[in-house]
Amino acid sequence: MKKFIQTFKNIWSIDDLRSKITVTILLILIYRFGSHVALPGIDPNKLDLQSAKKGLLGLFDTFAGGSFSSASIFALGIMPYISASIFMQLMTILVPQMQKVQKEGDSGRKKINQWTRYLTALVTLFQAAAYVAYLKNVSRDALIEAYQPYFWISTIIVLTAGTLFVMWLGEKIQDKGLGNGTSIIIMVGILARLPQSFLGELGAKQTSGGGGLLLFLIEIAFLIAIILGLILLVQGVRKVPISYAKQLVGSKSLSGARQFLPLKVNASGVMPIIFAQAIMFLPTLASFTNLESGKGLARIFNDPSNVWYMLIYVVMVIAFTFLYTALIFNPKQMADNLKQNNGFIPGVKPGQPTADYIGQVMDRITLPGAIFLALIGILPGVAQQLGVTQSFASFFGGTSLLIMVGVILDTLQQIETHLLMRQYDGLMSGGRIQGRQPATTSAI
Repeated sequence: MKKFIQTFKNIWSIDDLRSKITVTILLILIYRFGSHVALPGIDPNKLDLQSAKKGLLGLFDTFAGGSFSSASIFALGIMPYISASIFMQLMTILVPQMQKVQKEGDSGRKKINQWTRYLTALVTLFQAAAYVAYLKNVSRDALIEAYQPYFWISTIIVLTAGTLFVMWLGEKIQDKGLGNGTSIIIMVGILARLPQSFLGELGAKQTSGGGGLLLFLIEIAFLIAIILGLILLVQGVRKVPISYAKQLVGSKSLSGARQFLPLKVNASGVMPIIFAQAIMFLPTLASFTNLESGKGLARIFNDPSNVWYMLIYVVMVIAFTFLYTALIFNPKQMADNLKQNNGFIPGVKPGQPTADYIGQVMDRITLPGAIFLALIGILPGVAQQLGVTQSFASFFGGTSLLIMVGVILDTLQQIETHLLMRQYDGLMSGGRIQGRQPATTSAI
């Protein structure tokens, strides 16, 4: 406890770090305040909250911190910006012209960021129109009759402005605050549901009787074990040894340095889970299925605790993990960078053999990472099968927990970097914290 208090004092004694933490907290409070402001023309007391907590809409509502189901001015949250960013990221990989822009350095990055903002506004307009149609269909009783003539246009304008404001908050957190702004906003939205889910699960176990409190403590123990496993997945790397040739500087001969190329076990991050959930939601949109009577494909694909859902979900997550890793991971570029900097892998020839070797190593470590990621994805369904409430089961794995663990590790890594730069002790005595993006070798 004394060590913890001293570490907190060290953090607060650094002016720059204290300013970043303060700015981040203030911007988060602004975001959470806006999440409780209802759209004009909506009676929040008459909203159908349960319909927005199932399937892909439930994931959307989770990322928005409950704003989607409560019809707030931030109902769309940061998701349009996420969608636009993913699209632009894929374009920079697949389109040669976009690759050239990306390689222009800081000016190219600014161009891509600007195009991402424009695309975000366009995506938000379409999603806002779809959200208005959703409200008119699901929560018609919540619409105030006197405001009906203006509801469509005003809601689209407010939702678009709200999403762009949330995007601006994320950029300000990135520039003036601590951590990745977009990730921080998503994490705050997810954590906003935790207290209510926690109390709901505790109340359900207490009312059930028969050692309910003991079962709740066992659930918490399993949750902690899952978090520890996720930390291993996020931080897991395969270190490929790299040597550098001797260099002549003047009349001196400098011996080559020996470093490591860290290849992440889970290079694709949370994207395979998001893609799999999006695909799994599509059958529920088919008009020929009969969801109410529990028949058809929609029933299977809308129930995460269904065995067939889990099996299909595992296969899709593994497939998307390999697909997305192949898109974002370029062993040829790594081999070229090593060759340009007189670096080589011992026992492997430079050039194409190096690229092949890196690709083979990446394939080998991607398979166990993909399997573990798929198991993490189905854990909420398994938890529901074992009697955990749906809201609390979502924290036992899947997108929510993976994002929270990754963002918290990244933020702690930045705080520790500030401490070590000022000659303070780090946050841990047994080594440094690693985030989702570990530092690569200087040659890469």
